[in-house]
Amino acid sequence: MPVRMIHGLSEVAAGFDAFILDLWGVVHDGVEAYPGARDTLAAIRAAGKKTLLLSNAPRRADALVEQMNRMGIGREMYDLVLSSGEAVHMELKRRTDPFYAKLGSRLYHMGPERDENVFQGLDLVPVDIEHADFILNTGPWDVTETVEDYVPKMKQGVARSLPMICANPDHVVIRQGQRVVCAGALAARYAEMGGRVSMRGKPDPAIYDVALEMLGGARNRVLAVGDALHTDIKGANASNIRSIFVTQGIHAEELGIRPGDEPDSDILRQVVTRHGETPMAAIATFRW
Repeated sequence: MPVRMIHGLSEVAAGFDAFILDLWGVVHDGVEAYPGARDTLAAIRAAGKKTLLLSNAPRRADALVEQMNRMGIGREMYDLVLSSGEAVHMELKRRTDPFYAKLGSRLYHMGPERDENVFQGLDLVPVDIEHADFILNTGPWDVTETVEDYVPKMKQGVARSLPMICANPDHVVIRQGQRVVCAGALAARYAEMGGRVSMRGKPDPAIYDVALEMLGGARNRVLAVGDALHTDIKGANASNIRSIFVTQGIHAEELGIRPGDEPDSDILRQVVTRHGETPMAAIATFRW
C-alpha cells in the first residue's frame, strides 16, 4: 500500500489533542534547529494542541531544555519533555523493574561526562569496570568513535557477567549530515557478545505509556511525529498510537533525497515495507 504524503501537520491536526514529537531529526539536527521548526511549534500551540518532546537522549530532561534554549527554542514553545535518560534515572531510583531491582550500587559509566546527570543524585558510585556491579551505557565519548573502540571494555563486562543499562536505544543519528554512533549500537554488540541488556526509550512501549500519563489524554487523540522507522514509528505502532514519518531525517539517504525534499512514492513505500513499520502518513519536514 502507498504511504500518504501530507504537506503539513495542519492537514491531520483536527483529529488530535496532543503531539508526541521526536527531537533529533525532526526539530533539530543535533546542533541547530531546522528552518521553520520554531514556527511549527508556535502553530501547534496556537491551534490549542499539547506537545510532549520525546527523545532517545541519554541525559535528563532539563539538559534537553537547555539545549533547546541554545537553539533559540524557548521553554514557552512546548509543554512537556521526556528523555530516555530521564526514564533510566527514574528506574534507577525506583528499582521496580526486576532487571533494575537486582543491580548493585557500583556502576561503570560507558559514556561521556555530559551524560553523568543520568545517575547523579542517586545512591550510586561510579567505579572502574573491574569493580562495577553493572554498566550504564550512554554512548561513545566522541563522534569519531566506533563500536569497535568499546569492544575491549565490553569483553571485560561479559567476562564478569555485568548487566548493561542502555540509556539510548538509537544505533545512529545524523549530526549535521554526519552519521554518529549511539548507545544502542554498543548495546547491540554487547548482547551479541552474550551480555544482558535492558533499554529504556523508543521503541519500548513503556516510555510511551509514561508520555501518555504525562499528557493525560486519550491514546487515540495523540499523534507521534518522528524520523526513525525502527524507533519512533515502531514504538508508536506498538503502543497503538498513530504516527507521522518525517522523511528528512535518518532515512533521507535511504530514500534518495536531500533533507526537505519529498521522496518518490514507490521508493517511500519500499523503504517503509523494508523496515516493517507503517505510519499513518509521511511528511517531508516538520512543518504546519
